[in-house]
Amino acid sequence: MRIGIDARYLSHGLMGGVHTYLRLLVPALIERAGAASIFLYADTKAPFEIDPATLPENVTLRLLPYRNPLSAVWLDMTLQRAMAQDNLDVAHFPANFGFAPRGVRSVITLHDAINILPLHEIIIGHPKNARTIGLMSYLHLLSSLSVRRADAIVTVSEASRREIIRVGRLPEDRVVAIKYGPAPHFRRLHRNASAGRCHDLGIGRPFFLADALKNPAVIARAWRRLPEAVRSSYQMLFFSRVEQPPAPVQEMVRDGYAQVLIRPGNEDLVALYNQARGFVFPSLYEGLGLPPLEAMKCGAPVIASNRGSVPEVVGDAAIVLDAQDDATLAQAIQRLIEDEGFHAAMQARGFARVEEFSWPKPADRVLDVYRSVLAQAAIGRQADTRVSL
Repeated sequence: MRIGIDARYLSHGLMGGVHTYLRLLVPALIERAGAASIFLYADTKAPFEIDPATLPENVTLRLLPYRNPLSAVWLDMTLQRAMAQDNLDVAHFPANFGFAPRGVRSVITLHDAINILPLHEIIIGHPKNARTIGLMSYLHLLSSLSVRRADAIVTVSEASRREIIRVGRLPEDRVVAIKYGPAPHFRRLHRNASAGRCHDLGIGRPFFLADALKNPAVIARAWRRLPEAVRSSYQMLFFSRVEQPPAPVQEMVRDGYAQVLIRPGNEDLVALYNQARGFVFPSLYEGLGLPPLEAMKCGAPVIASNRGSVPEVVGDAAIVLDAQDDATLAQAIQRLIEDEGFHAAMQARGFARVEEFSWPKPADRVLDVYRSVLAQAAIGRQADTRVSL
């Protein structure tokens, strides 16, 4: 089997869910693919994140030229030409869209249904500047076309699978849910090690951890409900991918109830999860929701929303509540502080839950998808032969 993978997210210096997925998937596929030939297609925008010298002989890295932002658009349209030269059997596009060469089976990972929603629904709730609308329109067009042409669509949760089938009006057997877990570096640390690292980051009080971009308004409202003794002993610690986090976060910082770390490194984030009294994740929408699993693997009990795929992912290993219910969120935070037995029980549930998503199991399932689309192609060729006879 000759497998091509659009790996450009590993040469763009990006962060986020798609990057994490690809960074975990590629090494696992290389490990599990046996004698299959794997071709990775990246570009020269930034250094490729996997050292080419470590790639085995059956893996070929193709670095395509990147000169300016228009190069990304050009490669979106022409990557299939580069792939055609390698005589692939199957091409995998892990970042929501892509087009395989003629005669090559195509697999798309569509992480959620957002890009294929009606365009007016995608734009609602986002800044209405020309750049944002243009980018959303572009991604909507390419994702919608890719989904129609793909032989199989992989997504990351059953909730996303149902939504993709509904929105895309797709046959159920074309969409496969393959959940995945955190990277191996998310792990339980010795408490002194995580405490020392947090001290080096300037964290002086016990804390609950949260993503600054995931519905922080409900966290701010919940924090105001807590007794003053709790608010003076604990703080909310937000990590943020943007320099200017949302207003509710900035207000909590101003009032002395929160601290923000901008883009903490991987090992810093591991230490934060280890040291946190709990992880608060009241997200309004998730295709998968990987951060709760990262927190569980590091020993932080999780409080999570009941939206999207989050309940499916966390199961009974988290406190699940309505994403806008600040009163219940405040109660959950206070219970994790005051009830040591409950805290220990939620921690143990988290450790057990995250093992269900461990790598390389997801890579084995992706390889099964490749084999399935190739088997379908073989059946189709046999049928065509019988008809021609």
